[in-house]
Amino acid sequence: MSSFEYKTCTRCVMNTTDPDIKFDASGVCNHCHKFDSEKCNRWFPDGEEQLRQRIEVIKRDGKGKEYDCIIGLSGGIDSSYLAVKIKEYDLRPLVVHVDAGWNSELAVSNIEAVVKYCNYDLHTHVMDWNEIKDLQVAYLKSGLANQDVVQDHAFFSSLYHFAAKNGIKHFVNGGNFATESVFPPSWHHSAMDAINLRAIHNKFGTRKLKHFKTISFFQYYLYYPYIYGVKTLRPLNYMEYDKSKAAKFLVEKVGYKEYGKKHGESVFTRFFQDYYLPKKFNIDKRLMHYSSMILSGQMSREFALEKLEEPLYDPIELQTDINYVAKKLGISVDELNAYIEAPTVHYDEYPNWDSRYSFLKKVQVHLESALGKKVGNYG
Repeated sequence: MSSFEYKTCTRCVMNTTDPDIKFDASGVCNHCHKFDSEKCNRWFPDGEEQLRQRIEVIKRDGKGKEYDCIIGLSGGIDSSYLAVKIKEYDLRPLVVHVDAGWNSELAVSNIEAVVKYCNYDLHTHVMDWNEIKDLQVAYLKSGLANQDVVQDHAFFSSLYHFAAKNGIKHFVNGGNFATESVFPPSWHHSAMDAINLRAIHNKFGTRKLKHFKTISFFQYYLYYPYIYGVKTLRPLNYMEYDKSKAAKFLVEKVGYKEYGKKHGESVFTRFFQDYYLPKKFNIDKRLMHYSSMILSGQMSREFALEKLEEPLYDPIELQTDINYVAKKLGISVDELNAYIEAPTVHYDEYPNWDSRYSFLKKVQVHLESALGKKVGNYG
């Protein structure tokens, strides 16, 4: 297949905008085959009993403590639905929201509605805006694809540090196989690569990061899972999770208000996914979201193809968001557009964790083989 041949999978809607995509003789892509090979070990729609067993472990380990687990709440459907569902199992989570300065008003309202309904304790960690702004502009200058690293790294780093501070060893996560099974590695580098993050900031940043706490390679891959003993549970993998039904449930039960589009909870994420990525990198992340939902039976391929014909942005809303992002970052609209029009850059042009990661994965396989189980993740 030549590099210029455009082709779409005959089963999902992933296409050759993923440069690493491969097709079999029937035109079915490698993402579909990966879904088929992994679903038995990662997706348990009828896993109620398995979920209860895992939750009992969390309750047992948290006995006598103020909280038995920690969850992150963004205001999106996945984390909001998760927060409400685990209330049914009488878990006592420390709920953490990381405010990196880009919350939509609707997101704040939805977080408040979920917390009030569940009667949870909410800890909102407000990031230092001057540092976030400096990092965000540095990433725009870097020319990289994944502009959401700043928010994503802050979110996970804060969760790990809060868990350690409060003696919590169980993460309950809204990640799920049903809607997130397809992810082309060629599109993004990991947001957890603090080496890459610091290299970019050292080159393009203008101020020291005094309050932005990164999570190091050692902490993320060795200390927290193997020494501290953090375990992650993804309850949505143990139930029949349908995103549209979950949204309807939240609206009726909690008073949740829908955003109208994915990632409406973050203005920057909306701008990044629906404008920056398609315009600069020819990446439409709807492809992977819709493909995941096709494979899990939540959406037909025909409907997905129809949805893909719809524009990503309303022109008026786009201009509003461009103006808002530029003003909030303290740059002109012309500067923002110049960063988008500049040549693309691959993450490996900056220092990164790749060599360490390859070595550690080998060590991890040996450790898990010796222990006879996966460490740090049980669903």
